[in-house]
Amino acid sequence: MKGGPVELARISTLRGLLGLSPVVVFMLAYLAVSIVIGDFYKMPLSVAILVASIWGMVVYTGGGSLASRIETFSRAAAHPSIMYMVWIFIMAGAFASVAREIGAVDATVELTLRCFPARFIVPGLFVAACLISLSIGTSVGTVVALTPLAADIAGMSGDSLAFYVAVVLGGAFFGDNLSFISDTTIAATRSQGCKTADKFRANLWIALPAAIVTLVVYVLMSSGASQPVVEGHHSPWLVVPYVVVLVAAACGVNVMIVLLLGLVSALLLGILDGFSIISLFGAMGAGIGSMGDLIIVTLLASGMLGIIKAAGGIQYLLQCLSARVSGLRGAQGCIAVLVALVNLCTANNTVAIITVGGIAREICGRYGVDPRKSASLLDSCSCIVQCLIPYGAQTLLATSLAGIPPVAPFVYLYYPWALAAMVVLSILFLFPGSYSRKTAD
Repeated sequence: MKGGPVELARISTLRGLLGLSPVVVFMLAYLAVSIVIGDFYKMPLSVAILVASIWGMVVYTGGGSLASRIETFSRAAAHPSIMYMVWIFIMAGAFASVAREIGAVDATVELTLRCFPARFIVPGLFVAACLISLSIGTSVGTVVALTPLAADIAGMSGDSLAFYVAVVLGGAFFGDNLSFISDTTIAATRSQGCKTADKFRANLWIALPAAIVTLVVYVLMSSGASQPVVEGHHSPWLVVPYVVVLVAAACGVNVMIVLLLGLVSALLLGILDGFSIISLFGAMGAGIGSMGDLIIVTLLASGMLGIIKAAGGIQYLLQCLSARVSGLRGAQGCIAVLVALVNLCTANNTVAIITVGGIAREICGRYGVDPRKSASLLDSCSCIVQCLIPYGAQTLLATSLAGIPPVAPFVYLYYPWALAAMVVLSILFLFPGSYSRKTAD
């Protein structure tokens, strides 16, 4: 990823705006319609993305014939990283359904509620999500491991389900942002040419205060919580599938292997508990089927974003913003805004970092921004947007597992907003000082 200055081919204003227009159409079809009718749960996300995808192929005039445009869309939708996500969705649906069928989720929630006072449940869930994601370097794996438990705890405590999902999402992105083995960390450090440990130290000044503020908010919100009544008496052995999942995840095992281990252990426990193999397979099928809408949304969104990139929309963003840099603060602000907007268009924080990395490095060299701070901004700002957008893979997976609309957790996402505030402060006041301005070698 190293190299000289990045030369961007000029994109005309008309072409650039048309390239970006599917994002606007999506926002109008989903957010604007929801606001007009006063209900964010009425407009299906899949329909909004379908409308935007069709519009994208219509305005992509440089894509040749309709068959060629559909091929461009399909190549983006069938990208290996997207197919990998589809596999995770399928496995997650199967595991979650079987675990619920045999009573593993209820047993784990009962044990949690019996062992922990009510005032520690929400802060503990946030800390657990932070630590697991920091250990395994993936927000998706953390969401898979904790969302079903969070959903059932919310049900037993009578609290908002969307709130508990938001707690898991916030903690998941904290670790994803900081972890040494996260793909976003690897992409950010390699593109900026700095060491992972240096980026971690620079990032810690931004992410840790945001996490502490969020944790304090959760502690204050939970101070008067009443202990939920636990009525069930499930066998303690039923917690084994979730123990397997959590331990394997904390050990850094690949998320696919984590889900496979959880699924196999759940099936074995179900058979030992008297469930027929056919009924367990039926639960697996129902779980896989429940992921159908999520998979469709993921494929449509990926294809639409591929059209945006092919039409020059991403390149136009880079062209416009990089031409308006002024001073050290302006350079850092430009890097932050660039990766945030590209992530908004691609719904993939790693792809956003890779896309912006080259031009960000050029900005660093031209205006004296320390590469360690640039890597921190790339990772932090991409994670902020990825956590907030309702069509990001993590939010789609979490809300699908919890059975709520993708937009539901938005009002409870305290951590990404706290992180955004810290990013703004770090740019305005140029902290951490030793990581903001590049020093002479």
